[in-house]
Amino acid sequence: MIETQDTVILGSGCSGLTAAIYTGRAGLKPLVLEGHEPGGQLSITTLVENFPGWPEGIQGPELIENMKKQAAKFGATFQLAHLVAVDLSQRPIKLKTTAGEIHTRTLIIASGASARWLGLPSEQALIGHGVSSCATCDGFFFRGKPIAVVGGGDSAMEEALFLTRFASKVTLLHRRDAFRASKIMLERALAHPNIELRANTVVDEVLGVEEKEVKGLKLRDVKSGETCTLDVDGLFLGIGHKPNAKMFAGQLDTDEEGYIRTSNNVFTTHNGVVVPGVFASGDVQDRRYRQAITAAGTGCMAALEVEKYLEEHGR
Repeated sequence: MIETQDTVILGSGCSGLTAAIYTGRAGLKPLVLEGHEPGGQLSITTLVENFPGWPEGIQGPELIENMKKQAAKFGATFQLAHLVAVDLSQRPIKLKTTAGEIHTRTLIIASGASARWLGLPSEQALIGHGVSSCATCDGFFFRGKPIAVVGGGDSAMEEALFLTRFASKVTLLHRRDAFRASKIMLERALAHPNIELRANTVVDEVLGVEEKEVKGLKLRDVKSGETCTLDVDGLFLGIGHKPNAKMFAGQLDTDEEGYIRTSNNVFTTHNGVVVPGVFASGDVQDRRYRQAITAAGTGCMAALEVEKYLEEHGR
């Protein structure tokens, strides 16, 4: 017979670990499924300077490891597994994972969102060393330096405009001949003196792998095939994020991009009706902010709601 857990947390990033700390302190012995990317996006982040309490900054992996130790101290257990299938219509909730079947009274979905990358080996090698998918996280490190942003939509325009606060110049690269951003965002980018837009251009290689820092980009014109080198110190991807929520399609309400819709911050819904005992926190339901501190905040909220739910419905 499978033992029923009080709560299971999907994801071991900032949101999931905060939820684990709070539910652990409440004596719920949370089980954390670490997912396909243990530690979330912070695990591939270098210096984190905007998380409260660390005036000199802290390395992303170290911050995650500290949170994991803190959660374990309060009774959280961790399993290196990810979700294969789930049926939210049954109670207890039955989860099929790569480590077997798990039953739980409550569920916190903190599976995050994965950045969309170009997929270049050189790009992947330099993530956290000049290549980033978060302007608000890493823009500060490029004060007075030239950088490039890849993308053609509103996300890319927003990233480029934000980065002008720091960078000496922002070159916006798009593979098509027309940018698909909204008219107002495109006009703002075109009007900014420190932004240069280049259409029909793709990145073939990020230079600087041996030096472990971005030294420039090898660009290619998709129409002429001509190549050139662009001198930049950083590359930001503005091609969006992909929420890790496909397992819940048809069982939870999501927006047009697949982010889980929540009511009162963390309550999940199906056809507009709250799904009892199932909560979502962090980037899997936050397409706007996507910060470690906001993820931690909703992780706390979800944990408190789990505690309240179990008190009301019996453990």
